[in-house]
Amino acid sequence: MHYMRWLMRAKKWQARPPSEKMVKLVLSLIVAGIVVASVERWVGWPAWAQLDPVGPRNAAQQR
Repeated sequence: MHYMRWLMRAKKWQARPPSEKMVKLVLSLIVAGIVVASVERWVGWPAWAQLDPVGPRNAAQQR
């Protein structure tokens, strides 16, 4: 019965669509995520943002 929930949500959106401000906010968050993912993929992640491995598994690798 999940399709009924989605139909009710679609009906609600049709009756009261999100404001232009909310649409801009969501789109800007999506664009920011795509930019961060693209930088990570093609440029690499900066050294200051990487975590040091911790735990018994990584202790042997650090020696």
